[in-house]
Amino acid sequence: MRDARHPRVAHCYIMDTRDKEHLIEALTNNWQVEMRGFHTYNALAHQATDPQQCRSLHSLALAEQHHADLWASRLTALGAPVPEYDGPPSGDADSLSNRIGGLDLALRRLELDESRDIARYGKQIQELGDPQTVAILNEVIEDERDHYITLGNLIRHHLPSTQLDPEQARQALDQLVAARAKGQPQAASWIGDAIYGVNDGLGAIFGIVSGVAGATEKSPTGAHYVLIAGLAGMIASALSMGSGAYLAAKSEREIYEAEYEREREAVEFNEPEARELLSLTYQMRGLTAEDADHFVGHIAQKKGQLVEALARERLHTTQEGLSKPWVSATSGALSTAVGAFIPVLPFFFMAGIPAIVVAAVVSLLAHFAVGAAKSLITIRSWWSSGLEMTAVGALEGAVTYVIGIGIGHLAGS
Repeated sequence: MRDARHPRVAHCYIMDTRDKEHLIEALTNNWQVEMRGFHTYNALAHQATDPQQCRSLHSLALAEQHHADLWASRLTALGAPVPEYDGPPSGDADSLSNRIGGLDLALRRLELDESRDIARYGKQIQELGDPQTVAILNEVIEDERDHYITLGNLIRHHLPSTQLDPEQARQALDQLVAARAKGQPQAASWIGDAIYGVNDGLGAIFGIVSGVAGATEKSPTGAHYVLIAGLAGMIASALSMGSGAYLAAKSEREIYEAEYEREREAVEFNEPEARELLSLTYQMRGLTAEDADHFVGHIAQKKGQLVEALARERLHTTQEGLSKPWVSATSGALSTAVGAFIPVLPFFFMAGIPAIVVAAVVSLLAHFAVGAAKSLITIRSWWSSGLEMTAVGALEGAVTYVIGIGIGHLAGS
């Protein structure tokens, strides 16, 4: 019996002070590596735009945190303090190579790091010899191998398909939309109405002011006529723009409601045909017939969803995407009035050529500002958009001024 027990005695690990210090140093480094991985995966998960990719990265972050906890518990058992994390808050996520190459490059780098960690931990099994540490190393190595496979799937976009319930799908959609919208200005319909209104009022009234000023250049009461024409034009333009925006938004909503009602009647009258129509629409976008039918089958579980999908495909919009008539009217009318008042303003204090020059300068500056503001909802540069609108305004003002002079001469003769 004594001989049978002898092999166990031979494998007992006796740790001296030097071995303990070396072990603590190695485990402290392991803890730092795992915490750096936790912060890296966590930061990349917040950068990911794909919901499933985001969930995978969050899972990897939690696994790295678990590994760090294992090393922390072993350090505590050895009488060593748990170290403080000395890396950046986002780990390696914001390193130069990752920021230049994007998420794919970051994942490839992490895949390589995981393979190195596996090799490093395997080497520690041979070097450290501490049974409790070896047990943790074996567990961590298995997890790191899974991480390596997961990263490979993320890089190659071979994500496992998971069935989401409606609430999970809604949350995933909200996360994706929020991620895509982060840092990107949204072109709200009222902003478009406002910019168009300022541009319309500025251009139209600058043209009127230039024309009337040119026609009444030699009249002592010319500034008076310019003010009357400018203010009347401002009011008329604002009312016209407001009513036009209101009617346009209301008509758009009425068309959607009419189309929705037609689709509802079509579903009630012949649902199989409506489902086939929607399936063919999705097939034209690249889905197979089987996938399209399966997708439409899920949508058709509720008739309201089927009707909304059909109406959306016909009009390429949803009820939430429609403009609100009163919002469009208000923003259009007020912005037009603001734009129209700018070229009129100098004539309250000046007359003749000086007033025309000041009105021209102020109007051209306003044209540039409005053009630059358009870049908030377009992909063009602000200076290019501003210069383009300034050139159009200058041409418009020059043409109407010359025409006004001609009309003034004809009226005088």
